[in-house]
Amino acid sequence: MANLLIEIGNTALKAAWAEGRTLGKTVRYQGEKLRGFLLGTLLAKEKPEVLVLASIRDIPEEDIKEIEARCGQLVLIDRAHPAILRAYGLPEYISPSRAASIIAARELFKGKPCLVFDFGTVLSIDSVAADGSYLGGNLSLGCRTRFKALNRYSRNLPLVDTPASAPSAGTSESSSIEAGVISGIVFEVDGYIAGAPGSVAVFTGGDASYFAGQTKNSIFVVSNLVLMGLAAISEDYESR
Repeated sequence: MANLLIEIGNTALKAAWAEGRTLGKTVRYQGEKLRGFLLGTLLAKEKPEVLVLASIRDIPEEDIKEIEARCGQLVLIDRAHPAILRAYGLPEYISPSRAASIIAARELFKGKPCLVFDFGTVLSIDSVAADGSYLGGNLSLGCRTRFKALNRYSRNLPLVDTPASAPSAGTSESSSIEAGVISGIVFEVDGYIAGAPGSVAVFTGGDASYFAGQTKNSIFVVSNLVLMGLAAISEDYESR
């Protein structure tokens, strides 16, 4: 029987079935009816042996009971259920997605120090030692969040989107915003990498591939890093 992995983030739900640590097809849902999609679509036909649900949002108790009834074992990681983070040597304050990314990175690059960059609504940067211990991390604004902040908190600046390619210097109001935001993130990321010589730089999240093309550093892009971490957790629980 396969395991089901679900990540509920700031903007979307991502899910995948897995056999051990091998991921199947990934699905993404950005609608408002998360409960209906989870129970009516993901859990409609097949009962997973282990269901790992990592959520930035609190899950209502009645939903938890219904999910538990539809799987062999539920592993819930949210603000109300942080115990699993302690079990993996991680602090309770980090988000479930950051925790899963860290768990996956230290499995993929075992024996090497890592910097894990997650390019989403928030840009998170987490540091992992060569022995797998967590050294700490930083949070910053994600790319689109920066564009929205400039538009919202200034009187006249327009809302722009991520350009296909950003100029090094703007020649108009819009291109100045594009250049400033993109260059700012690139300088930020390159600074972290320069400050951790010998570390493996791992990019994940929605904008990972975009910024992989902006940096001149050697990096690894792992698009499903969070789900890979959840797969590792599901396999650990399945073997117990």
